[in-house]
Amino acid sequence: MIDLDKLKKMKNLKILLLVCQMIWPFLGLLMSASLLIITSGKSKGSVQFQSGMAVNAEVQAYAAIIAQKAEEHGISEYVQYLMAIMMVESGGTGNDPMQSLGTTDLPAEQRIPEMSIEYGVAIFAYLLQRGQEAGVDIDTIIQAYNFGASYIDYVAARGGEHELAFAADFASARCSGQKVTYDNEIAVRENGGWRYNYGNMFYTYLVRQYLAGDPLAADASSAIIGEALKYKGWTYVYGGSNPNTSFDCSGLTAWCYGTVGLALPHSAQGQYDMMQHITLEEAMPGDLVFFTQTVSGGNYITHVGIYVGDNKMFHAGNPIGYADLTGRYWRQHFVCCGRYRE
Repeated sequence: MIDLDKLKKMKNLKILLLVCQMIWPFLGLLMSASLLIITSGKSKGSVQFQSGMAVNAEVQAYAAIIAQKAEEHGISEYVQYLMAIMMVESGGTGNDPMQSLGTTDLPAEQRIPEMSIEYGVAIFAYLLQRGQEAGVDIDTIIQAYNFGASYIDYVAARGGEHELAFAADFASARCSGQKVTYDNEIAVRENGGWRYNYGNMFYTYLVRQYLAGDPLAADASSAIIGEALKYKGWTYVYGGSNPNTSFDCSGLTAWCYGTVGLALPHSAQGQYDMMQHITLEEAMPGDLVFFTQTVSGGNYITHVGIYVGDNKMFHAGNPIGYADLTGRYWRQHFVCCGRYRE
């Protein structure tokens, strides 16, 4: 039996990897993706699927804790992938939203979302490490969250790039070729509406639909947040614009966006002027949040932060860190959120 009290306190990924290795071969049998309706959009190989779909409010509510756990495991740039996985696994509902507790001995009342996210992020971190060592692509790693880590070795031996045909052959071999009806539109388009009765061979494409537009955009958004979190606890420095000086508010956002090749001026007002303006309800992790009159002066944009989900932002306060946007102060000074325009 796994001691979850000890596990919850673990910060050393190597220990969690041992846990993952013990439990993971069985998880592939338990995980299956939601029957999501997909219309049209991107193609990965010959598989057609829609991309850029938004995760729901239930998943958004877990954005901050997912970011925190991802930071602890050194994979902050993969926050959007983890949110997309949660969306496919559960839509953010129930006590096991990452569907990662299936083989534990925990009674139902002790299966809490925080523990599910702890396990899920640790598993994904393990798969990333193993996948990088094996030289496989990110789609193989996503599929391995559903199939188990042995899928990484399977694809590595076949060139290192995930294909639906590989996923189908892998699943078929583990269920003696047994097929089940699957009326997801991707499956209907690809084979008339079935999958093999082991995991979900379409899993990568179900997850991909919740990665913003082009997958590179999702990588960039996650990387922006990951870069920002490196400076948690640092002192605010007026005029600061890089790690050598520390940061002020627009210096932090400009630096983090710059690390993914997106140029922003070192000015909160300047950043506001070049952004597409959206509501807080429309904001996604990685978007900016703008405020006015946070210092004495005129009616211009005086502060900016990075939205991380769950009505929270990460910003250059003093010290640099998180802020709750539902607090009275921030509600009084809030103007809008902003999305980068190409």
